[in-house]
Amino acid sequence: KNISDFSLNITDCTQVVVPEEVFFTVAAAGILENLLILIAVVRNKNLHLPMYFFICSLAISDMLGSLYKTLENIFIILCKMGYLTRHGDFEKKLDDAMDSMFILSLLGSIFSLLAIAADRYITIFYALRYHNIMTLRRALVILAIIWTFCAGSSIAIALFSYEAATVIPFTILFPLMMFFILCLYVHMFLLARSHAKKIASLPTSTVHHRTNMKGAITLTIFLGVFLCCWAPFVLHILLARFCPHNPYCACYMSIFHVNGTLIMCNAIINPMIFAFRSPELRSTFKKMLYCSR
Repeated sequence: KNISDFSLNITDCTQVVVPEEVFFTVAAAGILENLLILIAVVRNKNLHLPMYFFICSLAISDMLGSLYKTLENIFIILCKMGYLTRHGDFEKKLDDAMDSMFILSLLGSIFSLLAIAADRYITIFYALRYHNIMTLRRALVILAIIWTFCAGSSIAIALFSYEAATVIPFTILFPLMMFFILCLYVHMFLLARSHAKKIASLPTSTVHHRTNMKGAITLTIFLGVFLCCWAPFVLHILLARFCPHNPYCACYMSIFHVNGTLIMCNAIINPMIFAFRSPELRSTFKKMLYCSR
């Protein structure tokens, strides 16, 4: 808030404010859609597979992102109404908790996308040994390690966010992980055709290959949406930390509310991709709808 107030004094750019009604509507829609994904996977035993467990991990990350922005907006409204002070001890702890939730959502999304990418890679290039390599137990262990690491990192970063030694590794992690996933994609698509020729003699190999490539394409869509929705906000954090007094940086930071809304839009778009690309999920959603009727 202090950075936003200062930026208005050094730039002619008008601060863009998203209406609260739109903000809360988008947040509620993102939470409900991802909750629907979790319920669908729990209820359908056919979806108790490593891939869908990784998708559930991504859905939880999206829910945390929407919940973080919702709580932050409520906190700001209460401050404007005079119910909370910006410099109280309780408010500082609450702010640290919300920052920790934001970092947990971001790290959870990155590592969930990485786990999904690795799962698709194994599916395509080690199709015959996939069920031996990626067992359900191993998938659960991977998720436990991911969320333990993300939770510990989010708490540490939120508590020591004022130190450059903490901020710099966090900001480097985002592009580094995205670059690693992109390299995995490039390798996946370049070798997919040659690998398909090697297993072409096997029965139903074409069907399996098309299914696996469809999963890789779906994952590519996830990554593109994730970058479009999260990158502007991460850039805002970098500019606020390293060049808050620059007029150009301050002009970009005037669209802070728009960048925050994009994070919640990511939570809405991902479940739509699940429902559109997965026949099994579509079938589960229909059964849930008919049962509710």
